[in-house]
Amino acid sequence: MNEQDFLAAYDPRAYPSVAVTVDVVALTIRDGALHLLLIRRGHPPFEGHWALPGGFVRPDEDLTAGARRELAEETGLGGEGLRRVHLEQLGSYGAPDRDPRMRVVSIAHLAFAPDLPDPAAGTDADEAIWLPVTALTSRQLAFDHGRIIDDALERARSKLEYTPLATRFLAAEFTISELRAVYETVWGHPLHAGNFHRKVLSVPGFVESTGASTEHGGARGGPRARLYRPGDARLLHPALLRPAREETVR
Repeated sequence: MNEQDFLAAYDPRAYPSVAVTVDVVALTIRDGALHLLLIRRGHPPFEGHWALPGGFVRPDEDLTAGARRELAEETGLGGEGLRRVHLEQLGSYGAPDRDPRMRVVSIAHLAFAPDLPDPAAGTDADEAIWLPVTALTSRQLAFDHGRIIDDALERARSKLEYTPLATRFLAAEFTISELRAVYETVWGHPLHAGNFHRKVLSVPGFVESTGASTEHGGARGGPRARLYRPGDARLLHPALLRPAREETVR
């Protein structure tokens, strides 16, 4: 039997049905705290529970396109705004009982971006909010989204150690102090200003000077801070380890 005859005779109904969804863990920094985008489900299953933005992949789109569509629907981002978002696959989640409707495999994505707008709930949600990560325990989550969020937070914290993705939380030009604030917010630990400044500038390609400075000094006066932009490094070597991991390495 050739391939054409095989496909003509092939019956997908002979196999169990499996649906594919995408879920997006969108992280941003608002008011100096790490926030996560959540929606409150407006229909069963898990009606009234909080969930990650997501949904079934459409027949005409790939996984990345589905994730970008879901993110755009909940944030109102489009065009240039959506292109500023760093989006990557986080993992696949396919426990047989994770969705009571049928066998559903979710391909979760992780998104980083600065200054994301206030969310607008889509047609299948009652509400959409940016929730501080520290307040997650106050919300009842749908499906296995608690596990997905835990995995995403660990991925984000780890990515900041070995990649320059912290710069994706910032404007095009930034100070070293603003970069340090991103690390402190995502890691949840204060960092020594001088040591951090030295480490950042010692990593080839992490940041590069713009040659400009801020218009004013700090809140307590003093000299104006130098402005930097992301460099061309894809990986940080040496890495900027979290304080607890730094002690382990020593």
